[in-house]
Amino acid sequence: MSSLPRRVKSEAKALTSEDDELPSFLNSSSESEEEEEEWEPKSKIAKRPRLPKKNEAKTKKVAAPRSAVARKKVKKAAIKEEMDVSLPIPPAEDNRMQLLEPKEEDVGTKPKTLNQKPEVPKKMEINSFQGKKVKSLENDEEPSTSVPVVGNQVKHEKSEEDFAFDEPPFKKIKSTTCPEGKPVKNLGGNKVKEEFEMNWDIVQALSEITNVESWVCANLIRLFQEENTIPFIARYRKELINNLEADALREVQQTLEELRTVAKKTHTMIQKLKKEGKLSGCLLTALLNCRTLEELDHVSAPYKTGSKGTKAQRAKQLGLEPAALSLLQNPMELNLFSYIRPNTKGLSTIQEVEAGVQHILADIFAKDKDTLDFIRKLCQQRYICIQSALAKVSSKSGNEKDIDKFQLYHEFSCNIKNIQHHQILAINRGENLKILTVKVNIPDGVKNEFCWWCVNERWRPKQFLKPELMRILRNSVEDAYKRLIYPLLCREFRSKLTSDAEKESVMMFGRNLRQLLLTSPVRGRTLMGVDPGYKHGCKLAIISPTSQILHTDVVYLHSGQGFREAEKIKRLLLQYNCSTVVIGNGTACRETEAYFADLIMKKYFAPLDVVYCIVSEAGASIYSVSPEASKEMPDLDPNLRSAVSIARRVQDPLAELVKIEPKHIGVGMYQHDVSQTLLKATLDSVVEECVSFVGVDINICSEILLRHIAGLNANRAKNIIEWREKNGPFINREQLKEVKGLGPKSFQQCAGFIRFNQEYIKTFCSSKKAELGSHALLTKAGAQGKKKSKPTPCASRQPNPLDQTCIHPESYSIAMRFLSFIGGNANDIGKSDMQQKVNAVIQKEGLEGTAKKLNTTVHTLQLIIDGLTQPEGFDIRTDFDKPDFKRSIVCFEDLSVGTVLTGKVENATPFGVFVDIGVGKAGLIPVRNITEAKLSKVKKRRSLGLGPGERVEVKVLNVDIPRLRITLDLIRVL
Repeated sequence: MSSLPRRVKSEAKALTSEDDELPSFLNSSSESEEEEEEWEPKSKIAKRPRLPKKNEAKTKKVAAPRSAVARKKVKKAAIKEEMDVSLPIPPAEDNRMQLLEPKEEDVGTKPKTLNQKPEVPKKMEINSFQGKKVKSLENDEEPSTSVPVVGNQVKHEKSEEDFAFDEPPFKKIKSTTCPEGKPVKNLGGNKVKEEFEMNWDIVQALSEITNVESWVCANLIRLFQEENTIPFIARYRKELINNLEADALREVQQTLEELRTVAKKTHTMIQKLKKEGKLSGCLLTALLNCRTLEELDHVSAPYKTGSKGTKAQRAKQLGLEPAALSLLQNPMELNLFSYIRPNTKGLSTIQEVEAGVQHILADIFAKDKDTLDFIRKLCQQRYICIQSALAKVSSKSGNEKDIDKFQLYHEFSCNIKNIQHHQILAINRGENLKILTVKVNIPDGVKNEFCWWCVNERWRPKQFLKPELMRILRNSVEDAYKRLIYPLLCREFRSKLTSDAEKESVMMFGRNLRQLLLTSPVRGRTLMGVDPGYKHGCKLAIISPTSQILHTDVVYLHSGQGFREAEKIKRLLLQYNCSTVVIGNGTACRETEAYFADLIMKKYFAPLDVVYCIVSEAGASIYSVSPEASKEMPDLDPNLRSAVSIARRVQDPLAELVKIEPKHIGVGMYQHDVSQTLLKATLDSVVEECVSFVGVDINICSEILLRHIAGLNANRAKNIIEWREKNGPFINREQLKEVKGLGPKSFQQCAGFIRFNQEYIKTFCSSKKAELGSHALLTKAGAQGKKKSKPTPCASRQPNPLDQTCIHPESYSIAMRFLSFIGGNANDIGKSDMQQKVNAVIQKEGLEGTAKKLNTTVHTLQLIIDGLTQPEGFDIRTDFDKPDFKRSIVCFEDLSVGTVLTGKVENATPFGVFVDIGVGKAGLIPVRNITEAKLSKVKKRRSLGLGPGERVEVKVLNVDIPRLRITLDLIRVL
């Protein structure tokens, strides 16, 4: 679980500490041996299983907890020194450059050694290896940042760790000479004992599933093991991950956890079977070959402790296994009549004996890896379709409205290779509601070819078979297919389709959430937030450009008092010079919008030029009654808090939306049907990514926003706020190390995402110096013999202009060398003069040439250039869309085919994009109408998808008034 974001850890531990659940279609294999079963997806998909906890991770946490004072004192100097020594750049850079293009032989040899442990004892090997390294460094003036020395500086854990060669230890800080990109020999991919190694390589498996190069997968496994966060990896370790984006990193992380879960469960099962004495050589091989939970369940199902066991087990208990094996190996000597026992149930007649032998053979066939591989390969070449139909029970007693929702799937059939993710989720939901029945249709040709291959190729007897024995063999193959293999294939297909659809749903939700969180803020305006309502009135809140609440009120616009209330609204707008109204899109939104649009058209608010916008109020009501809202606005009625939240969503969407649990923001597809653990982990990770990439000003940001910075959590954020309140504002990033609970690893993860407003700090420092000067004059005579009890922050700390940039402290020395190289000054960061100097040098030397001269990588240099040239207060959200401000309204009835409108994307799904065109009902642009030619060339796009918040020009293709459906065509993106 170490690879999950730190924030999620505590919940994830609690969620996964119980026995891991499997979906019902995975748990049913033992029953399916008795008869073919229908697959029933559970309404709540299984929890995401917990990863095997690495022993080394436990050791680290026990070895050096933050609260262990004695340990901390001993190590504090070493750790601080380690943070500082990452800045000098030794001349050697050969290793670094080899990382970016790893040799084929490295990649080829790496998987072989992944799970192998060296024969030399660990302690001896590490000591001898590191001893050589230390000798070569004795003549250096100061410690290098190469990996083994960092290990010696940080902790004496060598004997406890399970690493050899040059794997970096726990608290390592990267420098430009650290060879992290090189595929290492021992990645610790799956932490298992040597005797229980898997028969597949985790790096290769990860690479095959995610289509990411194996050397990148090797690096990612190690980076996640070291508890690096996704935002940190995506921004500061680009050369190690081949410039992958955060979404791709999350996919690799999730796949890695799934593979580790399979490995862990396999070893648990092996231990259990070993203890019960059921573990044979063939079974061990079959278990170690399992790559998915479905395969593991299929292989281990007969050995699970049940009430009566499978048919094959019961036949084996009757002593028929030698007969079954003899039929395959030595049929000439087989005499089934010798097994008849008249008084024993199951052996009383020849038919019962034959049935028992048949069950044992069927079980052997169904568990054989080659047989299963053949049938799977056969299915890939054939037309396998999934079919859904209206259930007979639901057509009689079901709710008509619910049945109509699934009208498309009443008689539905589609090839499993072509079926869309949303169709799978819709079918599963219909099946859960007992409205639909679903089955996977495998053609008879597959069965016939499979049976022929088994009898004539794979299980062909070694000697001539009598006709009656050949009949048993054929029946066994057919029985194995019908009773065991066909249900397994159906479960596998359904499971794979559902799993892929769930992942796509979660990823889509994450993409939409990111677009929503990164909506461009509307700064410098006084806003009026309106939470519409009928009976209880519309709640108003006026907030200042700095988000301070200026006034709150309730007006009753829809109960015949509209004209009188208009006077009050006009008075408030004029009093606070507010010309922007933000209306929530909930109940009574259309009527409230029409009310304001009418007044604006009549120029009622003159001389103010008032505009309004509609904003999603999803989650506002939940937030208004939350503990955070009570703490933030203790004297305000919960109903009025939601109006404040609505206004702030336009002023600074990110700061406001992080207060709400991501799933309540509601921009997804079937999010209630997917694994909630996976959804929460992904969405929390997206929030962390957005907050980190935007950055926060450490001296003014809220505790809630601070929690979502990479490397921080609720406790650390609280400690930072307490430190700030006690000691005054932070002057530079180094002071973060003084915060309780924020160790080197946390500092490494969060430092690059925390900003410092230099003007604010300079003002603070100058006022402090003035105070110190006057205080020194007054107390000079009396304080001669006394020592200062504690230096003030400004006495020992100086502001660092680089702290306002995205440059990580580990790269400060390179940044300073680059500044001297171009003849720039750190105080000119973000100015046009700096931009000109940088451009001149890069044009002359080139990016790669400059990087080589500075002994660094191109990615690091590019980040430094971005940090130095971006203007002060730069915000990545300026590239994203602002809310759509309007002055008039259009009604649903006004729409006609061919009408051209502008609108804002509300939600994106795999089948199309929903656009708010201001008529109270979102229109749908089907995915077939979104082509590359229509999309903006200016914006960087990862896919053809449009995201929430983007403004588009659309044409109405169809208006279905009874069903309230609007079909649109995309003209262009604005």
